Amino acid sequence: MKRSAGLRPLFLLAALVSLLLAPQPPAADARPQHGQPHKARLIRAEPPPPKPEVLAMNAWVVGLAGGLLEGAPIRLAAEIARVTDDGDNLHVLPVVTRGAVENLNSLLYLRGIDAAIINSDALEEYKSQVPDIQRRIAYVLNLFPSELHIFVRPEIQSLSDLAGKKVNFNNQGTAAAYSGPLIFSRLGIEVEKTFIPHQIALEQMRKGEMAAVVFITSKPVDAFVKGRFESGFKFLPVPYDSKFEDYYLPAALDAADYPNLIKPGDRITTIAVPTALVAFNWPASTNRFERVARFVDHLFSRIDRLQGPGFDPKWKSINLGATVPGLTRFPAAQAWLDRQSARASQ
Repeated sequence: MKRSAGLRPLFLLAALVSLLLAPQPPAADARPQHGQPHKARLIRAEPPPPKPEVLAMNAWVVGLAGGLLEGAPIRLAAEIARVTDDGDNLHVLPVVTRGAVENLNSLLYLRGIDAAIINSDALEEYKSQVPDIQRRIAYVLNLFPSELHIFVRPEIQSLSDLAGKKVNFNNQGTAAAYSGPLIFSRLGIEVEKTFIPHQIALEQMRKGEMAAVVFITSKPVDAFVKGRFESGFKFLPVPYDSKFEDYYLPAALDAADYPNLIKPGDRITTIAVPTALVAFNWPASTNRFERVARFVDHLFSRIDRLQGPGFDPKWKSINLGATVPGLTRFPAAQAWLDRQSARASQ
Protein backbone atom coordinates (compact mmCIF):
# COMPACT_ATOMS: atom_id res chain seq x y z
CA MET A 1 0.00 0.00 0.00
CA LYS A 2 1.47 3.37 -1.07
CA ARG A 3 1.92 6.25 1.38
CA SER A 4 -0.27 9.32 0.72
CA ALA A 5 1.63 12.20 -0.88
CA GLY A 6 0.04 14.55 1.67
CA LEU A 7 1.82 12.87 4.58
CA ARG A 8 5.34 13.54 3.25
CA PRO A 9 5.47 17.30 4.14
CA LEU A 10 4.28 16.49 7.67
CA PHE A 11 6.99 13.81 8.06
CA LEU A 12 9.72 16.20 6.88
CA LEU A 13 8.45 18.92 9.20
CA ALA A 14 8.57 16.57 12.21
CA ALA A 15 12.12 15.55 11.35
CA LEU A 16 13.22 19.18 11.11
CA VAL A 17 11.65 20.05 14.48
CA SER A 18 13.44 17.11 16.17
CA LEU A 19 16.80 18.30 14.81
CA LEU A 20 16.22 21.83 16.07
CA LEU A 21 15.24 20.64 19.54
CA ALA A 22 18.22 18.25 19.91
CA PRO A 23 21.19 19.61 21.97
CA GLN A 24 23.88 21.00 19.65
CA PRO A 25 27.67 20.80 20.23
CA PRO A 26 29.35 24.15 20.82
CA ALA A 27 30.89 25.92 17.86
CA ALA A 28 34.62 25.48 17.34
CA ASP A 29 35.32 29.06 18.48
CA ALA A 30 32.80 29.10 21.33
CA ARG A 31 34.15 30.46 24.66
CA PRO A 32 33.13 28.94 28.00
CA GLN A 33 30.99 31.12 30.23
CA HIS A 34 32.36 33.14 33.15
CA GLY A 35 35.88 32.79 31.76
CA GLN A 36 36.33 29.33 33.35
CA PRO A 37 37.88 26.60 31.21
CA HIS A 38 35.68 23.73 30.28
CA LYS A 39 36.73 20.57 32.13
CA ALA A 40 36.11 17.29 30.39
CA ARG A 41 35.20 14.54 32.77
CA LEU A 42 37.03 11.35 31.97
CA ILE A 43 35.40 8.21 33.21
CA ARG A 44 37.75 5.25 33.39
CA ALA A 45 36.81 1.80 34.33
CA GLU A 46 38.55 0.57 37.48
CA PRO A 47 41.11 -2.13 36.63
CA PRO A 48 40.10 -5.54 37.88
CA PRO A 49 41.91 -6.65 41.04
CA PRO A 50 44.95 -8.88 40.37
CA LYS A 51 44.18 -12.55 40.31
CA PRO A 52 45.54 -14.59 43.23
CA GLU A 53 47.96 -16.43 40.94
CA VAL A 54 49.38 -13.09 39.70
CA LEU A 55 49.87 -11.86 43.26
CA ALA A 56 51.59 -15.12 44.16
CA MET A 57 53.86 -14.87 41.13
CA ASN A 58 55.09 -11.41 42.15
CA ALA A 59 55.21 -11.84 45.92
CA TRP A 60 58.73 -13.32 46.11
CA VAL A 61 60.57 -11.85 43.11
CA VAL A 62 64.13 -10.59 43.65
CA GLY A 63 65.79 -8.48 40.94
CA LEU A 64 69.54 -9.18 40.61
CA ALA A 65 71.66 -6.75 38.55
CA GLY A 66 74.28 -8.85 36.77
CA GLY A 67 76.21 -6.83 34.22
CA LEU A 68 77.11 -6.89 30.55
CA LEU A 69 75.79 -9.82 28.54
CA GLU A 70 79.31 -10.96 27.64
CA GLY A 71 80.72 -10.59 31.15
CA ALA A 72 81.33 -13.13 33.94
CA PRO A 73 79.01 -11.46 36.53
CA ILE A 74 75.83 -11.97 34.49
CA ARG A 75 76.76 -15.62 34.06
CA LEU A 76 77.17 -15.98 37.83
CA ALA A 77 73.84 -14.18 38.34
CA ALA A 78 72.14 -16.63 36.00
CA GLU A 79 73.63 -19.58 37.90
CA ILE A 80 72.49 -18.08 41.22
CA ALA A 81 68.97 -17.73 39.82
CA ARG A 82 69.01 -21.34 38.63
CA VAL A 83 69.97 -22.74 42.02
CA THR A 84 67.77 -20.52 44.20
CA ASP A 85 64.61 -20.92 42.09
CA ASP A 86 61.68 -22.12 44.18
CA GLY A 87 58.63 -21.48 42.01
CA ASP A 88 56.30 -18.90 43.54
CA ASN A 89 58.26 -19.09 46.82
CA LEU A 90 61.31 -17.40 45.24
CA HIS A 91 62.00 -16.17 41.73
CA VAL A 92 65.36 -14.45 41.14
CA LEU A 93 65.48 -12.38 37.95
CA PRO A 94 69.03 -11.76 36.60
CA VAL A 95 69.10 -8.36 34.86
CA VAL A 96 71.49 -7.42 32.07
CA THR A 97 72.93 -3.98 32.83
CA ARG A 98 75.64 -1.63 31.57
CA GLY A 99 78.29 -3.49 33.55
CA ALA A 100 79.32 -4.55 37.05
CA VAL A 101 80.72 -1.06 37.67
CA GLU A 102 77.28 0.52 37.09
CA ASN A 103 75.39 -2.15 38.99
CA LEU A 104 75.72 -0.11 42.15
CA ASN A 105 73.77 2.66 40.43
CA SER A 106 71.11 0.13 39.45
CA LEU A 107 70.88 -1.13 43.03
CA LEU A 108 70.40 2.37 44.41
CA TYR A 109 67.99 3.79 41.85
CA LEU A 110 66.55 1.22 39.44
CA ARG A 111 63.08 -0.04 40.32
CA GLY A 112 62.80 -3.72 41.13
CA ILE A 113 66.49 -4.29 41.86
CA ASP A 114 67.18 -5.80 45.29
CA ALA A 115 70.69 -7.18 44.80
CA ALA A 116 73.67 -6.69 42.51
CA ILE A 117 77.10 -8.01 41.65
CA ILE A 118 79.66 -5.21 42.03
CA ASN A 119 83.37 -4.55 42.29
CA SER A 120 84.12 -3.30 45.79
CA ASP A 121 85.99 -0.17 44.66
CA ALA A 122 82.84 1.07 42.88
CA LEU A 123 82.03 2.54 46.30
CA GLU A 124 84.75 5.13 45.75
CA GLU A 125 82.71 6.98 43.12
CA TYR A 126 79.72 7.30 45.47
CA LYS A 127 81.48 8.64 48.54
CA SER A 128 80.71 12.25 47.65
CA GLN A 129 77.40 11.63 45.85
CA VAL A 130 75.88 9.31 48.48
CA PRO A 131 77.67 9.94 51.80
CA ASP A 132 75.73 7.17 53.57
CA ILE A 133 76.40 4.62 50.81
CA GLN A 134 77.94 2.13 53.25
CA ARG A 135 74.71 2.10 55.26
CA ARG A 136 72.43 1.83 52.25
CA ILE A 137 73.94 -1.39 50.92
CA ALA A 138 75.35 -4.49 52.57
CA TYR A 139 77.23 -7.46 51.21
CA VAL A 140 75.79 -10.95 51.00
CA LEU A 141 78.77 -12.85 49.64
CA ASN A 142 82.35 -12.23 48.58
CA LEU A 143 82.17 -14.01 45.24
CA PHE A 144 85.75 -14.08 44.02
CA PRO A 145 88.77 -11.81 43.64
CA SER A 146 89.56 -10.21 40.29
CA GLU A 147 93.34 -10.00 40.14
CA LEU A 148 95.17 -7.02 38.67
CA HIS A 149 97.35 -8.06 35.71
CA ILE A 150 99.71 -5.39 34.39
CA PHE A 151 101.27 -6.98 31.30
CA VAL A 152 104.12 -5.05 29.68
CA ARG A 153 106.61 -5.07 26.81
CA PRO A 154 110.26 -6.20 27.36
CA GLU A 155 111.68 -2.67 27.70
CA ILE A 156 109.36 -1.86 30.62
CA GLN A 157 111.09 -2.86 33.85
CA SER A 158 109.02 -1.13 36.53
CA LEU A 159 105.76 0.68 37.12
CA SER A 160 107.51 4.05 36.90
CA ASP A 161 108.63 3.17 33.35
CA LEU A 162 104.98 3.36 32.27
CA ALA A 163 104.73 7.09 33.03
CA GLY A 164 103.59 8.90 29.89
CA LYS A 165 103.31 5.65 27.93
CA LYS A 166 100.24 4.21 26.22
CA VAL A 167 98.38 1.73 28.44
CA ASN A 168 95.13 -0.01 27.54
CA PHE A 169 92.31 -0.55 30.04
CA ASN A 170 89.88 -2.53 27.87
CA ASN A 171 86.41 -1.35 26.80
CA GLN A 172 84.45 1.18 28.83
CA GLY A 173 82.09 -0.54 31.26
CA THR A 174 84.56 -3.29 32.16
CA ALA A 175 86.28 -3.70 35.52
CA ALA A 176 89.65 -2.77 34.02
CA ALA A 177 88.25 0.44 32.52
CA TYR A 178 87.01 1.60 35.93
CA SER A 179 89.38 0.10 38.49
CA GLY A 180 92.52 0.33 36.36
CA PRO A 181 92.75 4.13 36.16
CA LEU A 182 91.73 4.38 39.83
CA ILE A 183 94.58 2.06 40.84
CA PHE A 184 97.10 3.92 38.67
CA SER A 185 95.97 7.18 40.28
CA ARG A 186 96.66 5.71 43.70
CA LEU A 187 100.07 4.56 42.48
CA GLY A 188 100.76 8.13 41.33
CA ILE A 189 101.52 7.10 37.74
CA GLU A 190 100.16 9.19 34.84
CA VAL A 191 99.80 7.20 31.63
CA GLU A 192 98.21 7.72 28.23
CA LYS A 193 94.99 5.76 28.74
CA THR A 194 93.25 3.91 25.92
CA PHE A 195 90.00 1.94 26.06
CA ILE A 196 89.95 -0.52 23.19
CA PRO A 197 89.36 -4.31 23.13
CA HIS A 198 92.29 -6.09 24.72
CA GLN A 199 92.84 -8.41 21.76
CA ILE A 200 93.56 -5.37 19.59
CA ALA A 201 95.78 -3.81 22.24
CA LEU A 202 97.83 -7.02 22.57
CA GLU A 203 98.54 -6.94 18.84
CA GLN A 204 99.61 -3.31 19.17
CA MET A 205 101.92 -4.37 22.02
CA ARG A 206 103.61 -6.91 19.78
CA LYS A 207 104.26 -4.13 17.25
CA GLY A 208 105.60 -1.75 19.90
CA GLU A 209 102.63 0.63 19.64
CA MET A 210 101.33 -0.08 23.16
CA ALA A 211 103.44 -0.30 26.32
CA ALA A 212 101.06 -2.30 28.50
CA VAL A 213 97.60 -3.77 28.95
CA VAL A 214 95.72 -3.91 32.25
CA PHE A 215 93.41 -6.83 32.95
CA ILE A 216 91.28 -7.02 36.10
CA THR A 217 89.64 -10.41 36.15
CA SER A 218 89.92 -13.78 37.82
CA LYS A 219 93.03 -15.73 36.98
CA PRO A 220 93.97 -17.52 34.85
CA VAL A 221 93.24 -15.32 31.81
CA ASP A 222 92.97 -17.22 28.52
CA ALA A 223 94.81 -14.50 26.61
CA PHE A 224 97.95 -15.21 28.67
CA VAL A 225 97.53 -18.97 28.99
CA LYS A 226 96.98 -19.60 25.28
CA GLY A 227 98.83 -16.60 23.81
CA ARG A 228 102.43 -16.77 22.59
CA PHE A 229 104.69 -13.83 23.38
CA GLU A 230 108.32 -13.01 22.70
CA SER A 231 110.88 -13.28 25.45
CA GLY A 232 110.73 -10.34 27.85
CA PHE A 233 106.96 -9.82 27.88
CA LYS A 234 105.94 -10.05 31.52
CA PHE A 235 103.72 -9.07 34.44
CA LEU A 236 104.80 -6.24 36.70
CA PRO A 237 104.57 -6.67 40.47
CA VAL A 238 102.27 -4.33 42.40
CA PRO A 239 102.97 -4.19 46.15
CA TYR A 240 100.01 -4.24 48.53
CA ASP A 241 100.21 -1.44 51.10
CA SER A 242 98.07 1.02 53.03
CA LYS A 243 96.87 2.87 49.93
CA PHE A 244 94.89 -0.23 48.93
CA GLU A 245 93.54 -1.39 52.28
CA ASP A 246 90.09 0.19 51.92
CA TYR A 247 88.79 -1.85 48.96
CA TYR A 248 91.46 -4.25 47.77
CA LEU A 249 93.10 -7.50 48.84
CA PRO A 250 96.67 -8.82 48.45
CA ALA A 251 97.10 -11.38 45.65
CA ALA A 252 99.77 -13.07 43.55
CA LEU A 253 100.36 -14.62 40.12
CA ASP A 254 102.62 -17.66 39.75
CA ALA A 255 103.74 -20.38 37.35
CA ALA A 256 100.68 -22.49 38.07
CA ASP A 257 98.59 -19.67 36.63
CA TYR A 258 100.81 -18.77 33.66
CA PRO A 259 103.48 -21.41 33.00
CA ASN A 260 104.58 -19.75 29.73
CA LEU A 261 105.18 -16.37 31.36
CA ILE A 262 106.26 -17.03 34.95
CA LYS A 263 109.14 -19.33 35.90
CA PRO A 264 108.53 -22.12 38.44
CA GLY A 265 109.11 -20.80 41.93
CA ASP A 266 108.61 -17.15 40.92
CA ARG A 267 105.74 -15.18 42.40
CA ILE A 268 104.41 -11.87 41.09
CA THR A 269 102.76 -9.87 43.87
CA THR A 270 99.67 -7.91 42.90
CA ILE A 271 96.33 -6.78 44.29
CA ALA A 272 92.80 -8.03 43.72
CA VAL A 273 89.44 -6.28 43.46
CA PRO A 274 86.78 -8.27 45.36
CA THR A 275 83.70 -9.02 43.30
CA ALA A 276 80.79 -9.11 45.70
CA LEU A 277 77.11 -9.95 45.78
CA VAL A 278 75.48 -7.05 47.61
CA ALA A 279 71.91 -6.13 48.54
CA PHE A 280 70.02 -2.97 49.30
CA ASN A 281 69.82 -2.61 53.07
CA TRP A 282 66.02 -2.67 53.32
CA PRO A 283 64.48 -2.02 56.77
CA ALA A 284 63.92 -5.32 58.60
CA SER A 285 60.14 -4.86 58.79
CA THR A 286 59.60 -4.55 55.03
CA ASN A 287 58.54 -7.09 52.43
CA ARG A 288 61.65 -6.31 50.36
CA PHE A 289 63.86 -7.26 53.31
CA GLU A 290 61.95 -10.54 53.67
CA ARG A 291 62.49 -11.28 49.98
CA VAL A 292 66.24 -10.77 50.24
CA ALA A 293 66.37 -12.76 53.48
CA ARG A 294 64.69 -15.71 51.76
CA PHE A 295 67.07 -15.31 48.81
CA VAL A 296 70.05 -15.45 51.19
CA ASP A 297 68.71 -18.56 52.90
CA HIS A 298 68.18 -20.37 49.59
CA LEU A 299 71.58 -19.33 48.24
CA PHE A 300 73.60 -20.24 51.33
CA SER A 301 71.72 -23.51 51.87
CA ARG A 302 72.32 -24.58 48.25
CA ILE A 303 75.88 -23.36 47.75
CA ASP A 304 77.03 -26.97 47.36
CA ARG A 305 74.93 -27.25 44.18
CA LEU A 306 76.82 -24.32 42.67
CA GLN A 307 80.08 -26.07 43.50
CA GLY A 308 79.04 -29.16 41.55
CA PRO A 309 79.35 -30.05 37.85
CA GLY A 310 77.79 -27.74 35.29
CA PHE A 311 78.58 -24.47 37.08
CA ASP A 312 81.44 -21.98 36.93
CA PRO A 313 84.56 -23.47 38.62
CA LYS A 314 84.95 -20.23 40.63
CA TRP A 315 82.14 -21.40 42.93
CA LYS A 316 84.45 -24.08 44.35
CA SER A 317 86.62 -21.42 45.96
CA ILE A 318 83.72 -19.53 47.55
CA ASN A 319 83.98 -19.00 51.30
CA LEU A 320 80.64 -18.00 52.83
CA GLY A 321 82.42 -16.37 55.76
CA ALA A 322 84.74 -14.18 53.67
CA THR A 323 84.33 -10.45 54.25
CA VAL A 324 84.21 -7.56 51.78
CA PRO A 325 86.40 -4.51 52.54
CA GLY A 326 84.40 -1.33 53.17
CA LEU A 327 81.00 -2.98 53.75
CA THR A 328 79.04 -4.74 56.50
CA ARG A 329 77.24 -8.02 55.95
CA PHE A 330 73.51 -8.11 55.20
CA PRO A 331 71.77 -8.94 58.52
CA ALA A 332 70.03 -12.07 57.23
CA ALA A 333 73.34 -13.40 55.89
CA GLN A 334 75.06 -12.82 59.23
CA ALA A 335 72.14 -14.46 61.03
CA TRP A 336 72.42 -17.54 58.79
CA LEU A 337 76.15 -17.86 59.52
CA ASP A 338 75.54 -17.42 63.24
CA ARG A 339 72.97 -20.21 63.21
CA GLN A 340 75.37 -22.55 61.43
CA SER A 341 78.12 -21.70 63.89
CA ALA A 342 75.82 -22.37 66.85
CA ARG A 343 74.79 -25.78 65.42
CA ALA A 344 78.42 -26.73 64.80
CA SER A 345 79.34 -25.95 68.40
CA GLN A 346 76.57 -28.09 69.88
